[in-house]
Amino acid sequence: MTGAAGGVGRLVVERLRGSGLPVRAFVHRDDGRAAELRALGADVAVGDLTRAADVVRALDGCRRVYFGLGVSSYYLEATVTAAAAALDHGHLEVFVNMSQMTVSQMTLASTSESRQQRQHWLAEQTLNWSGLPVTHIRPTVFMENPIFQMIMAADVAQDNTIRLPFGSGRTSPVATQDVAEVAATVLATPDTHVGRTYHLTGERSRDMTAIAQELTCALGRNITYLDVPHAQWVRTRLNPLGLPEHIREHLSTVARLHAENRYDRATDDVELITGHSPLSLRDFVQSRCAAFTGDTPAR
Repeated sequence: MTGAAGGVGRLVVERLRGSGLPVRAFVHRDDGRAAELRALGADVAVGDLTRAADVVRALDGCRRVYFGLGVSSYYLEATVTAAAAALDHGHLEVFVNMSQMTVSQMTLASTSESRQQRQHWLAEQTLNWSGLPVTHIRPTVFMENPIFQMIMAADVAQDNTIRLPFGSGRTSPVATQDVAEVAATVLATPDTHVGRTYHLTGERSRDMTAIAQELTCALGRNITYLDVPHAQWVRTRLNPLGLPEHIREHLSTVARLHAENRYDRATDDVELITGHSPLSLRDFVQSRCAAFTGDTPAR
């Protein structure tokens, strides 16, 4: 289990341990988050995903692998290292790869995507070539993405306005908890999922004007959407976050691709795997109401 300290990975650990399954969680640092994983009953391995010796040690005795890594300049190197270690290890029942939905619209010659999205595409090619028993999970943009949970939330808290450069582009953000439940389900019962690719979205695709109406209902305040020029948004809202260049470039591209309607996707895969509908954006916002009112920083 890589990427176990936060986001989807942490929730996957919780669900697997809640089902009584043994979990080895691979983390980069032995910190407070690692201690929380141990408290859940996970066996914690500390190391570097780009160091083959660390990955081989973490794989010892494991039969099922979840590979998930956040936006990172070394994403492809980590994937290839994990794949090589898994092949050397052998005896795997499933290698669950956390990818992203943009990959499904990419080709070898496409150039409009971010460097991170290109690494995801190459990583999937590598895993497919490897012959490992792979299941690809491709979520669309997360509700917890900084674009929504930090920038949009702060603007709504400030003056009830969503300022994003999405134009009339449509989107269907998905909750981390739904993606984690899909991954945990595949890991717990892998037989019917090996070789499959799942595309995970929220309940429906709609434009930002419709999303503003959903926030209006969720917050009990009149929320409006204001389309802003992409360059202005990057300069005034994204750059001040002080993110590493690789992450900043990726988020800038995600915003641009939204305006090009590349995120207008809706599938039933969450319900197909979990047996229930994905979390609605309205319920998500209500569960984090303070972030949209300014009572606490968005996280």
